[in-house]
Amino acid sequence: MNLFFSKKINVISAIMVFILMVFNIYNITNNTPMVPDQFWAQKIFYFHVPIAWTGFLSYLIVMIAGVLYLINKRTIWDHLGYAAAEIGTLFIVLVLITGPIWAKPIWGTWWTWEPRLTTTLILFLIYVGYFMLRTFGGHPERTSRYAAVLGIVAFFDVPIIFYSVRFWEERYQSHPQVEIAKQNPDIIIPFLISLIIFSILFSFMLKYRLHVLKVALNRKKN
Repeated sequence: MNLFFSKKINVISAIMVFILMVFNIYNITNNTPMVPDQFWAQKIFYFHVPIAWTGFLSYLIVMIAGVLYLINKRTIWDHLGYAAAEIGTLFIVLVLITGPIWAKPIWGTWWTWEPRLTTTLILFLIYVGYFMLRTFGGHPERTSRYAAVLGIVAFFDVPIIFYSVRFWEERYQSHPQVEIAKQNPDIIIPFLISLIIFSILFSFMLKYRLHVLKVALNRKKN
């Protein structure tokens, strides 16, 4: 950690990410409109969806890194996949937390086994298995290879989550089928700002985690 923040650019990046996150919270709290029948619960949307986007982006990187690792066996791709999987799973946990916080006042219940929630939970459980494999898989190279394959396979659940509102009949759905492009600019602009800020946060977290994995690898070699 000290080595990471010994570089001025990383310190500046950390400060900027912190400022952006504080601004994002303030902007969402004070500058976004109240939606009838949802009120404060609706403001979770500005966190929940960007968090989900960041988690899915992480898993896309896991898949790409897995393919590249299987092709050339370079450690950098294994580390990239591992780091992105950790961050993605953290964000998916936040999705599974913020979703019920929104659902309770809107649906009257914390959880319902509707398609999008269920497929998101399945994705989380797949990655629980991913980390168990990473921890108890045995030989490091074999474990990395199996983890790469699992990361590739797991990503197929992401488009299922995204299109679940179309795959299943409407009577099975609880999620509102909202097209963001048709929303009022007062909603779209803060949403896009939040999406960008969470993406910046993700890139900083990924950079830091890759640094930690590299340091750990160098210590093993020495």
